[in-house]
Amino acid sequence: MNLNEAETGKEYVITGVDTGGDEEMESFLFSLGCYSGERITVVDRKRNLVVSIKDARYNIDPELGASIHV
Repeated sequence: MNLNEAETGKEYVITGVDTGGDEEMESFLFSLGCYSGERITVVDRKRNLVVSIKDARYNIDPELGASIHV
């Protein structure tokens, strides 16, 4: 499943990132720490997702959330 389908407050392990060949988006997600094996938690849902990765919180849009598989 992708991150948009994840439950709030539950920790997941990223199984892959599929950006459809968009190298810029893939590089951006990697710089945030989004890569296979990393733990991620959806902290809050508003218009975008608030996620926690490696003791940091990020606000990501649904397009990015759809490319992160957990």
